[in-house]
Amino acid sequence: MGSFSAWHWLIVLTIVLILFGRGRIPELMGDVAQGIRAFRKGIDGKATGETDKDGADADRS
Repeated sequence: MGSFSAWHWLIVLTIVLILFGRGRIPELMGDVAQGIRAFRKGIDGKATGETDKDGADADRS
């Protein structure tokens, strides 16, 4: 009762394609990938101790 058969996945895939279209899905995945890259870049910047210019100027004054 809790498992999905191949027919369930086929129906879900068909509905997703109808709602979003063929061109929209790759565009959404590209946006998600850019968001993940930006998030990782922000995490790496904070982990290495980088500060933005405004923060560095505020410490000096």
